[in-house]
Formats: sequence, structure tokens, C-alpha cells
Amino acid sequence: MATKQKGLEDLLIHGLKDMYYAEGKIQKALPKMIEAASDEALRDALENHLAETGEQITKLESAFEAMGQAAKGEKCDAIEGILKEGDSLLSDFGGTPSGDAAIIFSCQAVEHYEIARYGSLRAYAELLGHDEVASLLEEILEQEEAADDTLSEIAEDTANPAAAGDTADARDEDDSDEDEDDDA
Repeated sequence: MATKQKGLEDLLIHGLKDMYYAEGKIQKALPKMIEAASDEALRDALENHLAETGEQITKLESAFEAMGQAAKGEKCDAIEGILKEGDSLLSDFGGTPSGDAAIIFSCQAVEHYEIARYGSLRAYAELLGHDEVASLLEEILEQEEAADDTLSEIAEDTANPAAAGDTADARDEDDSDEDEDDDA
């Protein structure tokens, strides 16, 4: 049981520690995904996001400094679970036609978690008048949203169709057969 009542500022600091830990884990996990990706656009997007992750860690350190706190991570069970699932999917699907789709599937789980957290943390910082922290968190949030959009484009344009292979062609044929039946 908590000995003192905690407020929104405490939650903001907790969240910063959580995300600092998470970004460090993501930075370590991305090279494995990059190596496993077969699609050049996907590899490029992941390499770009790896560089952004380093920048985000620096921005989080600036946010801690702006709040008079030491930059320190706190174990994030959520990111541990998401990354563990990503490793499992990579083991199951890596090297198959669905491998890139599985990588995107895993990476978007990470992005969506980050978007949710950074959105909340930014709102807390704004409400508490931590304008510099809010601005840093907004920059990170925009990068996470852009990364998610890029992953969606790659999934829709190349990875998912490649993973579907002949299945998509067969479905198209089934649809055209149904259209012909409708005409009869």
C-alpha cells in the first residue's frame, strides 16, 4: 500500500521511466528485425526508426532534465511482453513469405503501445505546465505515428500481398466466378 498519495506528476515521471526503459529495449531489438526483413523498403524504414529511437532516448533524457529528474528506466512489463511475442513470431515466420508481414505485425504492436503512452504523457505534461517536456513528447509522438504509417504502407503495398501469395490470386478468381454466377 502506498505511503503517500501520488498525483499526476508522479504518473508522468513513472511514464517517462517506463518509456526510457522501453526505448532502450526497442533499440536492442530492432537490429534483429532489420536483419530478418527481406523487403528493402521495410529494412530502410526499420533502420530509419532505429536512428530515431536513439534520438528519442536523447529527448527523454532532456525531458527528465527539464523536470529535475535523473534519466532512469523502470522495467516495463508491457514492452517486455510485446518484444517477446515479436521474437516468437520471428521464430515462427522468419524466412517464410509471411516473414515481413510478421515483422510489421510485431513492430506495429510496439508503435501502437508507444503512441498510446506518449499521447497520455504529453497530455499530462501539458496539463501540469511542463511545456518543454510536452514539446519533446510531441516530437516523439509524431515520429512514432509516422513510423506506424510507413509500416502500414509497406504492409499494404508489398508485405501482405507477398504473404498472401497465390491465396490472393485464388480469392480474386473466386470473386470473379461469383460475379459470373450473378450474371446468370
